[in-house]
Amino acid sequence: MDLNQWDVIIIGAGPAGLQAAQMLGRSRRRVLVIDGEYGRNRFAAHMHGVLGHDGKPPAQLRAEGRAEAEGYGVVFRAGSVDAVTRVGDAVRVEVAGDALEARALIVATGVRDDLPAIPGLAERWGQSVLHCPFCHGWEVRDRSLAVIATSPMSAHQAEMVSGLSARVTFFSAGVEFPAEARARLAANGVRIVDEEVLAVEGSGSEIAGVRIAGGELVDVDAIFTGGTLVPLDQFLGGLGLARAKSPVGSFLAVDHAGRTSDDRIWAAGNVVSPMANVPMSMGAGAMTGSAVQGTLIGWDTDRALAAA
Repeated sequence: MDLNQWDVIIIGAGPAGLQAAQMLGRSRRRVLVIDGEYGRNRFAAHMHGVLGHDGKPPAQLRAEGRAEAEGYGVVFRAGSVDAVTRVGDAVRVEVAGDALEARALIVATGVRDDLPAIPGLAERWGQSVLHCPFCHGWEVRDRSLAVIATSPMSAHQAEMVSGLSARVTFFSAGVEFPAEARARLAANGVRIVDEEVLAVEGSGSEIAGVRIAGGELVDVDAIFTGGTLVPLDQFLGGLGLARAKSPVGSFLAVDHAGRTSDDRIWAAGNVVSPMANVPMSMGAGAMTGSAVQGTLIGWDTDRALAAA
């Protein structure tokens, strides 16, 4: 086996990448997955809202998914991608000095959450500082909850959190919100605090409260917030791929199956859909893996016809 030549290279071994790898492995494709061992949900002890896997540690799902893919001949390699280029009808992926080539590439590297620089916030991320009310809301229901704003989208997040508890505080944190957004929160019984957030206080992963300008410690048990979302696709910079702007940033533009503006490069999961949770990312990986297989079959058939 030539370890530098593949049908498909997948960058990223999270839910989207692993699901795509399984689909392609089962289709008898030579697949290499490059695993940077970076998982967006690695800070969380458990996953929720994943049918059949509720409460499972994220690392366990990834390990089981990898083992399943390996059972279909998928090969894994640890490392980070330095660059991606096009060479004729191939995609070249550079990893630690090696030039690997494939007929198609799937990018499934996810995003990085850059959190606000508030003392006591980042170190509790994934424990008592949370992002997704669907993933973590049940575990903190009926407790004293807070939302710390980071963008205009935070008002919607606070509306969603208001369904979990009658005790919700919204810290505007310097972000401007229209009167309508404030009225919607007030109608749901959400307390709005405009004073500057100074720190999140507590012991270990536990939160005692949020300290605001003026000295008040607002009673809080858990916090929902969101950071700046940074797609981990910098290695594609030299290709000039089309991008799409969204309320949370700029992401690769893809079609319904994950195909980018380059006909040999696809993307799936949080790297193009940052609000997707684990099952959504798995679904995207399945769709993209299937689409890539269909495309490869089409190319193979075209080549056979041309040679006939």
